[in-house]
Amino acid sequence: MKRASHLVLAAASLFLALPLQAAFADATVKVSLWDKGPDSATMTDAMLAMKGKMDMKMASMGMMGIKLDTSTVKAGKVTFDVTNDSKSIIHEMIVSPVTAGETELPYIVDENRVDEEKADHLGEVSELDPGKGGALTVTLEPGTYILYCNIPGHFVGGMWTELTVTK
Repeated sequence: MKRASHLVLAAASLFLALPLQAAFADATVKVSLWDKGPDSATMTDAMLAMKGKMDMKMASMGMMGIKLDTSTVKAGKVTFDVTNDSKSIIHEMIVSPVTAGETELPYIVDENRVDEEKADHLGEVSELDPGKGGALTVTLEPGTYILYCNIPGHFVGGMWTELTVTK
């Protein structure tokens, strides 16, 4: 009887600890994925004419975006608590390092999205339905990171932001 109660207690402890994953991170960043409705993903001809790279400064049209509750965290384990605040559009969040002085990400023009593999992505919370959420925990070194949505057309629609990681 004693052994069975220990097993029940151990199972309950494990079950309760799972949602506390963020509590073991050094920092938690709340992320909001937002847009201005179904027409947000419309791209201009100028954006579609880009030749293989996308300048991050040009990809900020303001029809959709990513909002963080902080733009700076200390190096270590970081949990991104992501919510898709859209009412009608699926979004995702990907984390990639930014090389010092670089303002371009590798872009696949025909697919209207960033080449995630060439951008050295560190992880993602993929395809969140409107109103849904998810989390990603990664260990980040000091530097600059870009968080972006890579659903076709969303990056050029303004769905990216930067996060600074300090020592």
